[in-house]
Amino acid sequence: MRYLNTVYVRNHRARVQHRRGSLLVSSPEGSQRVPLEAVDALVVLGGAQITTQALDACVRRGVRVAALQMSGAIRFVVNGPTSGNVHLRTAQFEAVMDDAHSLDVARAVVAAKLQNSSRVVGRWSRDEKDPAVAEQLADRADQIKERIARLADAETGDHVRGVEGDAARIYFRAVARAVASSELEFSGRTRRPPRDPVNALLGFCYGMLVTECIGAAESVGLDYQMGFFHRPRAGRPSLALDLAEEFRALTDRFVVSLVRRRQIGAGDFDHTPGGGVYLSSDGRTRLLEAWEAHKETEIRHQLLGRPVERWALPSVQATLLARHLRGDLPAYPPFVLP
Repeated sequence: MRYLNTVYVRNHRARVQHRRGSLLVSSPEGSQRVPLEAVDALVVLGGAQITTQALDACVRRGVRVAALQMSGAIRFVVNGPTSGNVHLRTAQFEAVMDDAHSLDVARAVVAAKLQNSSRVVGRWSRDEKDPAVAEQLADRADQIKERIARLADAETGDHVRGVEGDAARIYFRAVARAVASSELEFSGRTRRPPRDPVNALLGFCYGMLVTECIGAAESVGLDYQMGFFHRPRAGRPSLALDLAEEFRALTDRFVVSLVRRRQIGAGDFDHTPGGGVYLSSDGRTRLLEAWEAHKETEIRHQLLGRPVERWALPSVQATLLARHLRGDLPAYPPFVLP
């Protein structure tokens, strides 16, 4: 099934092959051919398979291939050859290894995340019809905003992560209040596995967001594993996770909107014997349609001074980070919601 320029393969028994310049997606329900020239990204969900010939064709065409688990967690991401130059990556490695420089970038990323979180919660408060709930949400927004000032005194990356973790606990209590009137349960952030429908939605969307950020980092020549707030660790896309932090509140706003408008319901989830909750096949279809529409929305970028489509924001921020690391910008300017 194709939405815009991203191909999503949802059937667990599907097989993706390459035939004469096109991707051929075969499943027990039939086959579909998609010209590679029309594709920017391929997302394979669950147990679907892709041949080495199809992977090779995607790499040659610069099509990012991401394989996600049922929860949205990343199994692997395959990109084309890294662009940029070795001098940029050397500058990135030096900045990551420089404690002071790394701390400055981490502070900027977390400050933007908390400011965005506070603004989203404040918006939920203004939209809330119940005065008592609105007051609680407004108080949560103020508490998150207060944590931003503490970042100035953070002397280490661990201190920054402590401030972020404290704010996250307040923030997810606000998320719980924002969706309390819906039919979908949310008792707090849980992962591996998600324990309720809202966590299933959040985890799935976060996985797709991180794959976008991996592609954005690679497209400008950055190493997506060498992060600042998320320190480098084997197998972790640390820089992509850093970039994703700036857009998490935006993603949460999207999820809460789906829940509040009842565009996703209790029947769109499967419950496993181990307590995990995952989107059903129909649920994933509805979510992906809404996700692609969300990516097309325009959001004003304060530094650029003009609206930018949501799908382009990770690339914009990766470019700004690259310019900072090259020395063109004195500090990294993170994305902040207007």
